[in-house]
Amino acid sequence: MSRYKSDTLFHIILELSKFRITVAVALTTIAGYILASGSYNLGFLLPTAGIFFLACGASVTNHLQERRTDAIMPRTRQRPLPAGKVSYTFAVFLAVAEVVTGSVILYFSAGLTALALGLFAMLWYNAVYTNMKKITPHAVIPGSLIGSIPPLVGWVSAGASLISIQALIVALFFFVWQVPHFYLLAIKYGNEYEKAGMPSLTSVYSLKNIKLNIFFWIIITALAAVVLSLIPAVASRISSVIIMLSSVWLIFVFRRLTRNSQQEFIPGKYFMKINYFVLAVVVMIAAGPLLHAVFHC
Repeated sequence: MSRYKSDTLFHIILELSKFRITVAVALTTIAGYILASGSYNLGFLLPTAGIFFLACGASVTNHLQERRTDAIMPRTRQRPLPAGKVSYTFAVFLAVAEVVTGSVILYFSAGLTALALGLFAMLWYNAVYTNMKKITPHAVIPGSLIGSIPPLVGWVSAGASLISIQALIVALFFFVWQVPHFYLLAIKYGNEYEKAGMPSLTSVYSLKNIKLNIFFWIIITALAAVVLSLIPAVASRISSVIIMLSSVWLIFVFRRLTRNSQQEFIPGKYFMKINYFVLAVVVMIAAGPLLHAVFHC
C-alpha cells in the first residue's frame, strides 16, 4: 500500500470517480423522477444508483483519456494517474466494473430506454465532448447536453413518456445552465488549458466578450427555470414562486458582468452562485409534492 502514499485506495477510487460531481448528477436523476411521479416513493433509488455508477465509470474513463494533459496542468497533475498513485490497468478495471454495475442496475430497475439514455450520456461525454475539447473552445455547448440526460432517466424511470413537452422543458433547463457554468471555469483555468495545448476561450475572446456571453446564457437559464416552474409537474405553487424569485436573483447578481468595472473579476465567486441557484431549483422540485400536501397549493 506504500505506492498510494498518504492516500488510501478508497479515497483514490473516489477521486477517479469524481465522487462529488457524480453525486450531484445522481441528484438530478431524483429530481426528474419526482417531477414525473409527483410523489415520494423508493422507486428512484435503483435508477439513481445506476446513473451514479455509470457517471463514475465515465469519470474514470475521462481520467484515462486525459492523463497526459492532466500531467501538464498544475491543478490536475496530482490526480491519481499522472501522479502514479494507481496503474493504468487498475483504472481500466475500475471503469469497466462501474459501467457494468451501473448498466445492470439501470436496465433491471428502469428498463431499456433508461439504460440507452445513460449509455448515450456516457458516450457523449467520453467519445464526443472529451475529444471536442481538444479542437474547439466551444465544446462546452454540445458538452452541456450530458447534464440534461440524468433527469430524463429519472423521468422515464417513473413511467412518464420521454416524448412530451414537459420532458423537453426539464431537459432544456438542465442543459442551458451548464453553459455559463463551464464558461466560468474556462476563464478561471484558461491559461492552464493553453499550456496543455488545448484551445481556450480566453485565447480567442476578450474577457469582456466572454462575460457578456455568460450573461446572455444566464438570461436563457433564468427563463428556462421560469418555464420549468410553470409546468404542471412542479406540484407546488410555493415551489414555482421560489424558482421564479431565484431566477430574478440570478439575473440581478450576474448583471454586474455587463459593467466596465475596474475591480478584479473572480469567476469562482460567480461559479458558486450559479451552483447555488441550480441547487435551489432542484430542492424546490424535490420539495414540490410535500409543499403541496402541507399547504394545498
